[in-house]
Amino acid sequence: MSTETVTSLTRRWVGIVVALAAAAGYALANTSASLAYQADSNALTVAATRFLVPTAALAVWLHISGSPLRLPKREAVVAASLGVVTGLYTWALLRSFGAMPFALAVLIFYLFPLIAAAIVVVFGWEKFSWKTGAAILLALVGLALALDVRSGNLNLMGAVLAFLAAFGLAVVIVISSRLIGKGDARPATLYMAAAASVMLLALCAINGDFALPGSTSGWIGFVGAAAFYGFAMIAFFIAMSMIGPVRASLLSYADAVISAGLGVVVLGQALTLLQVAGIALVIIALVGATLPK
Repeated sequence: MSTETVTSLTRRWVGIVVALAAAAGYALANTSASLAYQADSNALTVAATRFLVPTAALAVWLHISGSPLRLPKREAVVAASLGVVTGLYTWALLRSFGAMPFALAVLIFYLFPLIAAAIVVVFGWEKFSWKTGAAILLALVGLALALDVRSGNLNLMGAVLAFLAAFGLAVVIVISSRLIGKGDARPATLYMAAAASVMLLALCAINGDFALPGSTSGWIGFVGAAAFYGFAMIAFFIAMSMIGPVRASLLSYADAVISAGLGVVVLGQALTLLQVAGIALVIIALVGATLPK
């Protein structure tokens, strides 16, 4: 095996680990956010403030490492525009939660890896892998079982909002992967996080819907949600630069598995046998997608 092949395999496995760490960060952020919601905060406030952490962390990190914070004008405009899209799809997803059962909205939102795969194939940026496609479909089936979506009623407006959120995230992932390539993901991520934060804070101000938590446990959850989300966002885009947008997106399904485990351990939730089977399917899909050919 050549040195180049060894380096490529090492980069791939490091990227997989970083992507899984990002999924764990998103799961921890969601679990922490539930504590903030219980203390009279709300989803839009948590979403708006959590983008401040990656913005500040990346600015400090780039400054300490001596890397430039500024991007060339064209790249800066693209990155900032993707940040606006991030703010909009986050808002659409939150609105979908209020219009339809949470589990159904999440399931529709998790179409984003499939949408991202379709976009890169249509534009000829990557070849379609049947193994990846099968893994995405298997993970969706597992997610449907794990979320127990049978009891919810489909609301057309909620479904449209959740799908728009999925499409928005897929576009952000695909375009940012072209913008970043295999280079340093941090400057572009900084621009995206900053623009998303401004967008969501503006929506908070327009709606008059800014609500901070009213208890110590709520503040712990509020700060934790921001910190974990900041870590997850940075890690995801670094992973994407290492293993590509489709595989990084697919590994995001680990978020559902980790969230279910945290729900049992932290929130005292119980899982049915059907939900456990669904989680097992998601794990099988992730393993199948990441193993070498």
